[in-house]
Amino acid sequence: MSHHEKPAVIERTRIKTQQAPAAIGPYSQAVLVGDTLYCSGQIAIDPKTGGMITGGIEAETERVLENLGAVLRAAGFDYQNVVRCSVYLADINDYAQVNEIYARYFSAFPPARDAMQVAALPRGARVEISCIAVR
Repeated sequence: MSHHEKPAVIERTRIKTQQAPAAIGPYSQAVLVGDTLYCSGQIAIDPKTGGMITGGIEAETERVLENLGAVLRAAGFDYQNVVRCSVYLADINDYAQVNEIYARYFSAFPPARDAMQVAALPRGARVEISCIAVR
């Protein structure tokens, strides 16, 4: 490419739904590029109240995955389109419980995944999950 040509612009679509917590910062709930959806990390915020849900790690994981599901659906995707997840835990000892809930959402063809303990998550969350999905 000569220095006179402009680089190709990649078409990007911002995904926004009220069925999941609003983005509270300079990021999108998800960005669609071609047939690939990049979903931001979700924590256990109740989209109706904007507050963190309580009830332990299982309840948090369920809310996180429901939030992710709402974002996926807003873009015309679903859990079976997910090819990769990142799972961030405030405490690695929650791994087994998170895995148990996670398996209910990704049973047929589990995506590639990484899971790690981090020093802290926003709003005192115990688990955050982000994902990439492909049509």
